Amino acid sequence: MDADDGREPGTGQVTSNVTDTALIFEGGGMRASYTSAVVVTLLAAGIHIDWVAGISAGASNAVNYLSRDATRSRYSFVDFATDPRFGDWRTFVRGQGLFNAAYIYGEAGLPGGPMPFDWATFRANPARLRVGAVRCSDAQPVYWTEADMPEPADMMVRVRASSTMPGLMPFPVIDGVAYADGALGPSAGIPLDAALADGFEKFLVVLTRPREYVKRPARIPGVYHQVFRRYPAIAERILARWRDYNAARERLFELEREGRAMLFVPDHMPVANGERRLARLSAAHELGLGQARRELPRWREFLGLDGELPRTG
Repeated sequence: MDADDGREPGTGQVTSNVTDTALIFEGGGMRASYTSAVVVTLLAAGIHIDWVAGISAGASNAVNYLSRDATRSRYSFVDFATDPRFGDWRTFVRGQGLFNAAYIYGEAGLPGGPMPFDWATFRANPARLRVGAVRCSDAQPVYWTEADMPEPADMMVRVRASSTMPGLMPFPVIDGVAYADGALGPSAGIPLDAALADGFEKFLVVLTRPREYVKRPARIPGVYHQVFRRYPAIAERILARWRDYNAARERLFELEREGRAMLFVPDHMPVANGERRLARLSAAHELGLGQARRELPRWREFLGLDGELPRTG
């Protein structure tokens, strides 16, 4: 499929053609090798939704989608894992994190980097963005918008904050406040709450766990209180996450039964969140593409795009 970047013929203006539905990306680390295929498929089909939210890896999917960059969407969660600066136990020991966040969400996205970010298209896109994280001090959620991102560095550090796995990556500081992975918030990494707060009643939601998945309580809870002595609220949120996550998914399944949500639920998730092997990540992406392309007609019907794609400014 050839990508349709959604620019108005004759003017080059970036436009949206779906304005009544929220697009929501769940996190999941390298499981986004599978779900980044949804970004590729939506862009190839010329489906440009006017409100997008993401948490953790879902935040990367969201900004890649808004920059209309299918190539970067795949690269971010497949080929990029082979970059020697991506991170490993050596960067972890040096305090840079198991995933080298300063490089991944900084240098790598600059012009001349391995995956330069199309800032001009991102800024020209009329769609609204929500990127979720939690404050380390009290584990309260925050959603940043495009208004909080006047420069590329402002966007990158917020996507980094949203993606910062406690214990594995150093907490970034924004305006004097330390932040952690948005998956620790009450939304449990699925920013439905932000879409509801903005008045949406229809949702296209991209999940990273199979339908039958149920999250279990963390083992050895005392370890988290010890590791996160400085941020006890983070420890509490880690321990509560299993309940929040299962409840969030059940709410989505309820919305699906009501006809208000269209869910992309992986048929099978072949990789874990820390997967680095290129062959496995590439295979996961291909599986995601196959599923996304099969489901595309249902998405188009749900979004009201059965006929000629309408364009709105």
